[in-house]
Amino acid sequence: MSYDWGPNFIVPSETLKKFSGTVRLREMLDEDLLKQELKELELSGPVLRITNPWYYRKKGTSTWIKIGESEDKSENFAVQWDTRKLANGRYEVLGLMHVFVNRSGMEYAIARQSMVEVSVKN
Repeated sequence: MSYDWGPNFIVPSETLKKFSGTVRLREMLDEDLLKQELKELELSGPVLRITNPWYYRKKGTSTWIKIGESEDKSENFAVQWDTRKLANGRYEVLGLMHVFVNRSGMEYAIARQSMVEVSVKN
């Protein structure tokens, strides 16, 4: 069974999926569900770190471009994205959360993604 521990893109309302200028991207995770999934995967152990790199691409293209990366759980893995140099249009934003755990002296990683479609209008 898979547990939906995240990442979950934080968007206060649908209107905030229209970006202009510098925006703040954030994601959250459910630590209880994360622990349940780690247990099911037989990877229970101390979480060493969680990191969330962010990417974007123009809708309909294949290559992701990195926006930034955050390990700051207290700020919901926030990064700033300056959209001012982008052409207006539809984009996809990808948050790729990695969780690193220590089990029996070995480091293991699991990852999940969250993708959202947004509009850029500068």
